[in-house]
Amino acid sequence: MARGWMGQRWAWRSHWMVAAVVGICATLAGPGVRVGGGPARAAAATGTVTATVTVEQAIQGLSDPSDEVIVASIRQLGQLEDPRAIPVLEALVDDRLRSGADKRTWIWNSKTRDLVDPLTGAVAGPSARPAREVEVNNDIRRDATPVLAQLHLASPDIGVRLAAAEELSKDNDEEASALLHRALDREKDDGVKEQLALAVARMDLSSPNAETRLSAVKIVHRTGNDGFLAELQRLVSTGADGKAAETDTRVRAEAQEALNAILSRRRLITTFGSLLHGLSLASVLLFAALGLAITFGLLGVINMAHGEMLMLGAYSTYSVQVFFQQHLPNLFRYYVLAAVPVAFLVTFGVGVLMERLIIKHLYGRPLETLLATWGISLLLIQSVRLIFGAQNVAVANPDWLAGGVEIAHGLVLPFNRIGVITFVVMVAVAVWVLLYKTRIGLNVRAMTQNRGMAACVGIPTDRLDAFMFGLGSGIAGLGGVALSQLGNVGPELGQSYIIDSFMVVVLGGVGRLAGALVSALGLGVLNKLLEPTVGAVLGKILVLVFVILFIQRRPQGLFALKGREA
Repeated sequence: MARGWMGQRWAWRSHWMVAAVVGICATLAGPGVRVGGGPARAAAATGTVTATVTVEQAIQGLSDPSDEVIVASIRQLGQLEDPRAIPVLEALVDDRLRSGADKRTWIWNSKTRDLVDPLTGAVAGPSARPAREVEVNNDIRRDATPVLAQLHLASPDIGVRLAAAEELSKDNDEEASALLHRALDREKDDGVKEQLALAVARMDLSSPNAETRLSAVKIVHRTGNDGFLAELQRLVSTGADGKAAETDTRVRAEAQEALNAILSRRRLITTFGSLLHGLSLASVLLFAALGLAITFGLLGVINMAHGEMLMLGAYSTYSVQVFFQQHLPNLFRYYVLAAVPVAFLVTFGVGVLMERLIIKHLYGRPLETLLATWGISLLLIQSVRLIFGAQNVAVANPDWLAGGVEIAHGLVLPFNRIGVITFVVMVAVAVWVLLYKTRIGLNVRAMTQNRGMAACVGIPTDRLDAFMFGLGSGIAGLGGVALSQLGNVGPELGQSYIIDSFMVVVLGGVGRLAGALVSALGLGVLNKLLEPTVGAVLGKILVLVFVILFIQRRPQGLFALKGREA
């Protein structure tokens, strides 16, 4: 930023020399005659802002052949604090400033290969060509950088002011600190003011003045920003000799309180974040458990290939994504909506084929059913490996599922997780309506209670078996759509959820949709709360132990069948 002592001395002498030459020439030329730019250049040469010097005149000085005039013009623009000068200073630093044949300052646009006006953006006419490049050295750049930051702090754009504050906070010098303090005093926007206060605090923490450091620590304590943890830990630390790093007891005590408050807030945010992630995990478990509640709870089939329905649904989403990328790129943001019916139909069809070809012949033989469906799961995994490859594939979020909502500093709830939770609620409501508010659901519940009597009154039990098995598989396929938006998709994707899904169904009560909902939420949240403390593996073991102990005490699950249903 600042030049060396010798450089400042030479610049001071040069300014006076230029001013003297200009004054002599003006005297010889007589009154009313302007030499080399007249008042504007004379003012630029002395580095002062007079009533006659405007932003336009200062900008013209930036293309002067003299380095001293350029430096003085830069300082004038800093004193004027007009944000309109930002583009021309950026062009000066980036070697895009030109001096036209018409003696005016222009900015070179490399894309359109035009000369444009620094203030209006108008394209230059033929009289401006040929244009000379303004030669800029490192000394000029060092002078322009703080002025440019100063103008950014005065910009009407909130984002520009925030970026300038963050950039200046990295320069731990008196000039940057003075700029930030002035910007903080005149800032009106609360959000920008808080960020400026934090930038000022970051610089003031290393101040030799104890009162300044105390004021900075109080700002950090008030805002609770955890980006200052390292600085606060340094202030409360002691060296190997037992000597405190911070000599002032008031600063050290305030820093300790701020450190405790930030750590407590961070623990609270971590817990809340685990709850939110647990809800998204519970949503995926509920997709799988809803299908199992039908195939296992209502039909009594132990389907070890149920996890592969999740995997097939995820790969169906990937296939739809590739199709949209290649054939419908303009509609790519809607590919997830198209993937929902595709994934359901694919997994529904696979489920119906499984039931018609294999499961139909194994009703009432649980061990053979278990082994057969386990073999089917291995077959499906290997088939996907042959078609899509053994490596994971990436499924991109559409733009309306990208990003998230910042609930608190350091805690962001992603839109894709919000979408998954909303989607599972819609599917759960649709399944409940199907089973409890339609004739098909009435027939299914009648068949579950007494299959022989249901057949006697004309209920097509064979077709209902195939339909319900396909429905359970299709719901799991929808879970694969949701799962594809949370991470990568691989051939063994479903293996991670099959055991948890069975635990959800057994814990909630066999065949009970409400039980599946409650137990999925409970197990999903419990998993995520245990992971930060004991780790992912031990957390799953503890959850399994809890489920076993619960089933020992209550074998019928949370929501047991009652009355004629039992």
